[in-house]
Amino acid sequence: MVAICMAAMVSGCGGNNGNEKAGGAQPLPAMKLAYVSAKVYSEYPAMIEGRVNVEIRPQVDGTLEKILVNEGAFVNAGQPLFQIKGGVYREQYNQAIANQHAAEAALVNARLDVDKITPLVQNKVVSDVQLKAAKASYQAAKANVEQAKAAAQSAGISLGYTTLRAPVSGYIGKIPYRLGSLVTKNQNESLTVLSDVQEVNAYFSMSETDFIRFRGQYAGATIEEKIRNVPPVTLILADASEHSEKGVLQMAGGQFDNATGAISMKAVFANPQGLLRTGSTGKVRIEVLYNNVLLVPQAATTELQDKVFVFRLAEGNKAVKIPITVSGKSGNSYIVTTGLKPGDVIVTAGLLKLKEGAVVKPQFDAPQI
Repeated sequence: MVAICMAAMVSGCGGNNGNEKAGGAQPLPAMKLAYVSAKVYSEYPAMIEGRVNVEIRPQVDGTLEKILVNEGAFVNAGQPLFQIKGGVYREQYNQAIANQHAAEAALVNARLDVDKITPLVQNKVVSDVQLKAAKASYQAAKANVEQAKAAAQSAGISLGYTTLRAPVSGYIGKIPYRLGSLVTKNQNESLTVLSDVQEVNAYFSMSETDFIRFRGQYAGATIEEKIRNVPPVTLILADASEHSEKGVLQMAGGQFDNATGAISMKAVFANPQGLLRTGSTGKVRIEVLYNNVLLVPQAATTELQDKVFVFRLAEGNKAVKIPITVSGKSGNSYIVTTGLKPGDVIVTAGLLKLKEGAVVKPQFDAPQI
């Protein structure tokens, strides 16, 4: 009787397993693919520079007498920045002015000689040779005046160079020199760098492959026209936040770098609050609109080495694991170029408990699990 009961129990258990296998379709979320439009964002590491970066260098030799600004301060165009001790240059200017006055006095005397000799020649009291000599002396005196004026102007320029002024409005960089330092017009290091950051340029590099794809995505007969049709770009800052102002894409280089195989680009951003400074880093995000593409949620894929797979439902809703080719991302979805077609049904969740060949009951309206 014990043997009969055990046989009956085994038979009963086997019957239950058979029922599970016969009707064991797994209910899993699924989606039917169709062509859609998708926005894709490409990001490129960028180096930020001010619109104008001017090295402030001395034009004359001397001792640094005054530093009139602080590091990091904002200055306006024409504002004095540094003062070089200018006593020697002032004396040279004064000497040049005195030489100019002496030359002008000599010119007056030469003019008087010409005026005095002219009537004597007309009355044949003296020969015209003396008049010619007087006129030649007058021309020489006139040339001396012009030369003296040029020397005075040059001395005045040198004197003016003893005060270094801001050529543009912007922010003062590091000042490596201190009061009393000897500065020369041939020195290697600048006194400081002045950056105009009302607008900034974000420089980045685009690979040849990306550039070829870029050219085909926008309307226009030339690269310049295509760039003008690019939507405003976004600057992602180092803390992953977005800069408040949108930028305009521009070309920065005319040819590819042989070493890197990339071409230089730049995006120009307004910087009204002066938050961006020269030397900052970030990423330039460019938006591209793709039409008639297939999107697959990233959660519906698995990766093995360098390949991406999805579970497509074949005849009888059997799950088939197939590789797909991905060309980019749009939000949390992949853009699929090969491996799938419109009308295909894929499983979108529960992949960890799904085996190839398993029968799936697609839940098109079910929440993702």
